[in-house]
Amino acid sequence: MSVYPEAAKRLLTFINASPTPFHAVQNAAIRLEAAGFNKIRETDDWDLQPRGKYYYTRNQTCLIAFTTPSNWRPGMGVSIVATHVDSPNLRVRPVSKKNNLGYLQVGIETYGGGIWHSWFDRDLSLAGRVIVVQRDGTFRSKLVKIDRPLLRIPSLAIHLDRNVNDSFKFNQESEFTPIFGLVETELNDVKVQGTPASNGQVKHHPALLLVLSEELSVAPEEIHDFELHLYDTQPSVLGGVSNEFIFSPRLDNQFSSYCAVEAIATYAENPSFREFVGNVNCVALFNHEEIGSVSTTGAESSLIPSLLQRLSPEPALYSQSVSRSFIVSADMGHAVHPNYSSKHEENHRPIINGGMVIKTNAKQRYASDAISTFLFRKLVERRGGKVQEFEVRNDMACGSTVGPMLSKIGLRTVDVGSAMLSMHSIRETGGSHDVQHAIDAFSSFFDGFAGLDGDLSID
Repeated sequence: MSVYPEAAKRLLTFINASPTPFHAVQNAAIRLEAAGFNKIRETDDWDLQPRGKYYYTRNQTCLIAFTTPSNWRPGMGVSIVATHVDSPNLRVRPVSKKNNLGYLQVGIETYGGGIWHSWFDRDLSLAGRVIVVQRDGTFRSKLVKIDRPLLRIPSLAIHLDRNVNDSFKFNQESEFTPIFGLVETELNDVKVQGTPASNGQVKHHPALLLVLSEELSVAPEEIHDFELHLYDTQPSVLGGVSNEFIFSPRLDNQFSSYCAVEAIATYAENPSFREFVGNVNCVALFNHEEIGSVSTTGAESSLIPSLLQRLSPEPALYSQSVSRSFIVSADMGHAVHPNYSSKHEENHRPIINGGMVIKTNAKQRYASDAISTFLFRKLVERRGGKVQEFEVRNDMACGSTVGPMLSKIGLRTVDVGSAMLSMHSIRETGGSHDVQHAIDAFSSFFDGFAGLDGDLSID
């Protein structure tokens, strides 16, 4: 019997509509506004009130959303679910125009630590943001998503590389450039040749600018700049004999980001929200986790310190707020692989659809400790959920995420995630039932953290 979890279905819709961080932030904002959240801006003065629902973005690539309880006042704690919306991918270079042996090619740069061989022979397209001039002479950043295959990185035929199945290696600069078309096609295209010359045509193929202009309903010469990402046009789907799997791009970490947004939106839509007494509840969707988080929109930016300071402007109240706050750092975890089980420590082998994974590392690559793990476990159990444990082998390096860098502020932190396979591949595998598991865990955190924290004594 096939099962089709409703929460997983909504996640598929979110991922398929979000090929870039720009789109993920936009779609998160749409969900929040549907739940009654009001957009505020960092440049404005904030008139915050009890029972408030607020969100803001920075540079179209990160988002902070928070609610204030009925008894809100400065100095209160903040309960934060922190995730990231970027994933390893390929990005169009500032000067991308390449021609080689009759092929139009597009210069790209790798972003993050991708499993790059998985990008060969995929039907790729483009998405991102484009700066266009408007009729009144002002400029606007508009999102774009081309829904048809445009590019491909073709493999070399096995007849020309007989050892490919023994050792597939390639040069990321010279052997990893996608094809976009044929030179003769561009030369014979009346639309392309009729396009007025612009500075953009020096840096990019006129055919590329034409595709963007047609999608945005602007003239090619009205395009002044852009940031474009390559993405796989094959949609995110359910799979497995009973639809227990999700086969998808960008599960790391749009999975956690979607679940965090859904949890706070659902919590804020509940009629009991107006009577809620507890912490300020917050979700933070960061950018640039895959390259170290050091940017204006990453976890090491001013985003969280600035939020805490604006909620509690006085130094003493700020310190009180930090001591009362807590972060659930939610990033995907490594499920045990049936073909490579030796890569996991034998007592720490999370499984897909087995519930939330608590990630621990004595060297603090993860920020979990006994206190934060206890609190999170109890909150999950309140919703009837289960937790799993992950700790890396001693003979392997441990990854990291946003938790440790946010904990430096002084915030108690637990690192958690949902188990998945093929992390950083162009097609990853997660669990369809783990979507609801994560939403339930975050919802319990928002509902019950302050009360549970008050019941815990630490000498």
